[in-house]
Amino acid sequence: MGQGQKGSSDKKQSQKNRDVSPAQEDSKRCRVCRFPLLVALLQLLLGVAVTAVAFLMLAISHSLTARETPHWAGIILLYFVLCTTGLVISVLVVAFAGHHHSQASSFICRQAEEDCECVLDLSDPIARTFNYKEVSDCEAITSTLTFYYLLQILLNLAQAVVCAIGAFIMWKHRYQVFFAGIQISSPSTHQWQNV
Repeated sequence: MGQGQKGSSDKKQSQKNRDVSPAQEDSKRCRVCRFPLLVALLQLLLGVAVTAVAFLMLAISHSLTARETPHWAGIILLYFVLCTTGLVISVLVVAFAGHHHSQASSFICRQAEEDCECVLDLSDPIARTFNYKEVSDCEAITSTLTFYYLLQILLNLAQAVVCAIGAFIMWKHRYQVFFAGIQISSPSTHQWQNV
């Protein structure tokens, strides 16, 4: 093979390599796989789980406040701004649920007709009394409710991690891609290299 033929062959090969742009390579891949579906699916499942546990908590006593039953933390969060908002909301719910869990774990409760009255310290005459209406058994407050608080903490921690991962993936996909290279031939054909 002559030097001229080898040089011509190398030119054709390099021209062929330059003609293949990332856009052409991407079209061969699964388009659905580009969007972080796993993260979105995890957010959906965790949102449903958080909401379900919140309504189970509400079934124990109708007098529980919205802070104690954070059904609002189960909103489906899919986009960057919503992921960062979801991260903040989930951390707030963990703080609220952690406080209520530590409080409910220390309760001393007694039945008062159809309600359950709980205090933190029986020896303190001016201690705050927590009234839970329409509770047939105080055991539901001291054990079941504390279990639900713990479950809310774990679910919202998982949701915070998933929201953080989702926000990071979308941020990285949008802002951490740098292109280098030259554009050859027509303006519609982009030959860029990911760096």
